[in-house]
Amino acid sequence: METAERFRAAVEKRDLSALEDLFTEDIRLYSPVKFRPFEGRPMVLGLFGVLLRVFEDLHYVGHFDGATETSADGTQAPAAVLPFRATVDGKEIHGIDMLHFDGDGRIKEFTVMVRPQSAVHTLGQAVLTGLRADGLA
Repeated sequence: METAERFRAAVEKRDLSALEDLFTEDIRLYSPVKFRPFEGRPMVLGLFGVLLRVFEDLHYVGHFDGATETSADGTQAPAAVLPFRATVDGKEIHGIDMLHFDGDGRIKEFTVMVRPQSAVHTLGQAVLTGLRADGLA
């Protein structure tokens, strides 16, 4: 099973331990609610612990493969885009997860985009509360 499908399955099962093997040690996650990326496997896994609690009824609705320039160094990397739907505090969210892969097929960069703006605000508040509760913010 390719990395994007393994990632999708782990998230939908809320299996945080399965995600660890999919991330590079120096993964960068670009969030719609924070200007600077979350950096490093421990921090990104901590964030996912919060996200898996915050997102209700998270499900992926598609899968697109291709390549794109990474934000960190501008190199072309294989990529996958996974559109999703979820609910946070009663607000419906539409979003995409864009995964960039290294030469070994592990996720080295991760970008999340979410709409509408009111959902971004709700998600940001819920994530910040979770990060504080877990001692990560």
